[in-house]
Amino acid sequence: MQTAQRVSKNDPSDGYVLARSVVAYDQAALRIGQVPGARVLEVGTGSGYGVGILAPVCQSLTTVDKCAGAGVVGGPAGFGSGGGPENVEFRRAKVPPLDFPSCSFDFVVALQVIEHLKDDFGFVAEVARVLRPGGKFIVSTPNRPRSLTRNPWHVREYTAGEFWSLIASGLDGVEAFGVFGNERVEEYYERNRASVARFGRLDPLRLREWAPRWILRVPYDVANRLNRRQLASGGPEIVADDYFLRSLGAGAGGGTAGSDDDAYDLFYVGTKK
Repeated sequence: MQTAQRVSKNDPSDGYVLARSVVAYDQAALRIGQVPGARVLEVGTGSGYGVGILAPVCQSLTTVDKCAGAGVVGGPAGFGSGGGPENVEFRRAKVPPLDFPSCSFDFVVALQVIEHLKDDFGFVAEVARVLRPGGKFIVSTPNRPRSLTRNPWHVREYTAGEFWSLIASGLDGVEAFGVFGNERVEEYYERNRASVARFGRLDPLRLREWAPRWILRVPYDVANRLNRRQLASGGPEIVADDYFLRSLGAGAGGGTAGSDDDAYDLFYVGTKK
């Protein structure tokens, strides 16, 4: 299932979104690599580009996705069968729940996933259950103030404070970071804003704001893909080094005024007692 939500490293027009995701995977890998023999669960395999970042820094990686065709090297058959890392297992499942015993993992990673789940609080509770004491939940999501239009694939989006409350509902010692961009990213964002506004003029009834999400998904994907390709052909390539993490402060509201809203994504780490 190739939608606007499944970013591909093989499509240059996905570069802006892919680079944001790679930064989050790199930051997750840095933390995982500090725990020898770590057992990791990734929720949301997507197109699988994160597997190559996480697998080398852990003892085992179990990666879960609702789609049978998720993953790298031709889908799940590539995992652990000579086509992918031998320490990786793919499972097809919808979440929550998480079909694993309690205290099974040192890390649970869910990057750009939780906004798609109806039961987000139930998911956080399940993450806390499958984590070992001292284990960490590494999670990212779009920052709602930076969204340019309603995404019909998302059940909801979060502000920094709302996301803090969600993660803190099941985990302790939450660290809050934002994913920010340099001037190249900001230039792309402003061109994107203008392009989205032009597309919006084709919707005088503003269906994108009130119509059921399922009705909007196909036209959203078509418009999104056309927009990404147009933007990719008209500006510099965006790479992971164009993004960086910055702390948002205690409670995700203690940083510099306005800094929370300037983040493109929220990147939080919660610890299980």
